[in-house]
Amino acid sequence: MILSTTPTIEGHTIREYKGVVTGETIIGANIFKDIFAGIRDIVGGRSASYESVLREAKDTSLKEMMLRAQSLGANAIVGIDIDYETVGNGGSMLMVATSGTAVVI
Repeated sequence: MILSTTPTIEGHTIREYKGVVTGETIIGANIFKDIFAGIRDIVGGRSASYESVLREAKDTSLKEMMLRAQSLGANAIVGIDIDYETVGNGGSMLMVATSGTAVVI
């Protein structure tokens, strides 16, 4: 499956549009990650634990979207958009939503 944020894929002609596909993931970070991230805020530096959670949520959302595209008979997704939001009490959960157009190239 070819994934692209652009509306076309260089060197390929889109032969058929299958429709809009989406993937959604909501994932929580535990209290220990919150504590260590707070320490990182004070002393500076990157929070590897939060970055890992963010990557996991994005990858899961993209995989879900690819499965939906495959079920429509698509072999590529173009125009992909990835949105990140915090949800839940105090923003304790991370939501990643992906969307794109499933196509046959």
